[in-house]
Amino acid sequence: MDQLAGKVAVITGGASGIGRAVAVRAAAEGMKVVLADIEEKPLHEAARALSDAGADVIAVVTDVSDASSVDALRDRTLAHFGAAHLVHNNAGIGSGGPVWTITEENWKWVIGVNLWGVIHGIRAFVPVLLEQREGHVVNTASLAGLLSPALMGPYCVTKHSVVTLSEVLYRDLRLVGSSVGVSVLCPAFVRTGIADSDRNRPAWAAAPPTDPIAEVVRATVRQRVADGIDPSVVAAHVFDAVRENRFYILTHPEQLPAVEARMRDILEGRSPSELAGAPV
Repeated sequence: MDQLAGKVAVITGGASGIGRAVAVRAAAEGMKVVLADIEEKPLHEAARALSDAGADVIAVVTDVSDASSVDALRDRTLAHFGAAHLVHNNAGIGSGGPVWTITEENWKWVIGVNLWGVIHGIRAFVPVLLEQREGHVVNTASLAGLLSPALMGPYCVTKHSVVTLSEVLYRDLRLVGSSVGVSVLCPAFVRTGIADSDRNRPAWAAAPPTDPIAEVVRATVRQRVADGIDPSVVAAHVFDAVRENRFYILTHPEQLPAVEARMRDILEGRSPSELAGAPV
């Protein structure tokens, strides 16, 4: 999809981080923008900033873990703009610690946002793209969807799932002869608010008891995120991939040896090696 001006971009997790950067880039490309996020105040602030800069934008408060909320996002998009062309299923949260310490509520919360959010986005919007015979889906996974670093169990499980879901979606669309594009975004550390995911923790998913290892993980992740690349760099990669109809979006080439090491572990029947579990 190389002609973007005048088309409609729908971006979840659009109030901050990668989502907001993609929205800014979409507006710069002349696209109309639908910003979706669960955080109402930052969402409307982001939409207002885009509007003040000249973008045609609407904001829709959305809980991507809730099917009806994503359906409402689709309906609002179509009612206002009449179409959706670029659908970026981007909303995500982080959580970690030794896998045996993760509570059931924490698993449900992370899976609900990181995986079900993408599932709901595909189910709600892909039929629209198929009917239009035009469009592109971008699903945000992570380099943690290609590696399996320690102490990141829920995050890795959901991001690996997003990678394979995206691969299946790509093949399903080709099977029915559709030209709708698919990309999966697999960045390493980016300067976003993911280290502060607890700000959106629902009341039913009570925070787990303080764990010394989990505290170290949180501190390490927070520092790595602070040292990460700017979200605008990721947005540039996303739009290059959409224009080129490229599936894998890999923003940190220096991490590819670790991905290769994991693949070799599998092909050679080895136990997971240290390099293949390198922090991402």
